[in-house]
Amino acid sequence: MSALLGNYARAPVTFVRGEGCYLYDDAGNAYLDCIGGIAVCALGHAHPAIADAVAAQARTLVHVSNLYHHEPAGTLARELTTRGGFASAFFCNSGAEANEAAIKLARKHAFRRGEPERTTILACTGSFHGRTYGALAATANDAYKVGFGPMLDGFAFTPFNDVAALEAAIDERTAAFIVEPVQGESGVHVAEQAFLERARALCDERGALLIFDEIQCGMGRLGPLFAFESFGVRPDIVTMAKALANGLPIGAVLIAEHAAAALQPGDHGSTFGGSPIPAAAALAHLRVRDELDLAEHVEHIGNRFGAMLAEIADAHPDSYATPRGRGLLWALPVREPRIASQVAADLRERGLLVGTGGGNTLRFAPPLVIGDEEIARVREKLRAPFDRLRVTRAL
Repeated sequence: MSALLGNYARAPVTFVRGEGCYLYDDAGNAYLDCIGGIAVCALGHAHPAIADAVAAQARTLVHVSNLYHHEPAGTLARELTTRGGFASAFFCNSGAEANEAAIKLARKHAFRRGEPERTTILACTGSFHGRTYGALAATANDAYKVGFGPMLDGFAFTPFNDVAALEAAIDERTAAFIVEPVQGESGVHVAEQAFLERARALCDERGALLIFDEIQCGMGRLGPLFAFESFGVRPDIVTMAKALANGLPIGAVLIAEHAAAALQPGDHGSTFGGSPIPAAAALAHLRVRDELDLAEHVEHIGNRFGAMLAEIADAHPDSYATPRGRGLLWALPVREPRIASQVAADLRERGLLVGTGGGNTLRFAPPLVIGDEEIARVREKLRAPFDRLRVTRAL
């Protein structure tokens, strides 16, 4: 019996190594990984540049805390803020922590401006911002909250992609509007351009901060390094994590100049945030992105991936509905209710790893280095699972 806490419904497979877009289990079986550690392994598994950066940093400096400066975090902060056009960066260890920091910053920003009553954090229906209490309070999925109440006060929700509702929701008590440019956990729903543009205008007009949660859809998953670049809408704050260090735990909050002074010494912190090893891995990731020109690759291969899913849906209309997504973040809705997890399990047995999402969907977030050969294999494996499931049920 495993000594691990039973809070995960782990699949009955043990992975021992990975290479590129593939994982290998303890029996030597290969699996094409199209969930990438939940949008984490953007460069694939065991990328040599990441491994070399981790090894070199581990031999030099592992941890000093944030009581002192160290070169990897300072350089990474400079790289991210310069590339994104922000003033400051805060480092932590995960996406939930990044969103916690952004929420605290938004409220402190209003407080320091002399507006202590401006405390509401507005989020969207369908949102997922993490499982810590602040991030969970900003998450519009009651299933994650059962038994953990009472939730924190000061959070409100507005329908995703509903401009009229957003106009009514942002008011003089709104500290920030936090939104995912592409919602991942709820089944991959892409924000409409007009919705994000209006959000920017309303936040400017009414004194609220605009926060983009790019934890899953950022770091090049839509093509450009930042998801906001795909929409041409600049937020005041961006939260990042997942793919930033290609598998090592790190989160980041990038903050515009007018909000960067909100958090001052003693206001917030993280013991391990921006430690040398994950910071070095993130810097290596950025260098590899530049060398491979991943933005152009993702835009090209993402279109091909989406077209492949559309082809599958068209060929099996009784099994799949129209796919949704952008770049290399996609959902393929399953028509038969409540069996997406069964389909995913069947695909795993056939050597294809996919995730699931809200609304009974298969979720795809493969390594950004995926190519045409891998897409052809995904197509091949997606054609069969429903037939296999029907045979199993008949027996």
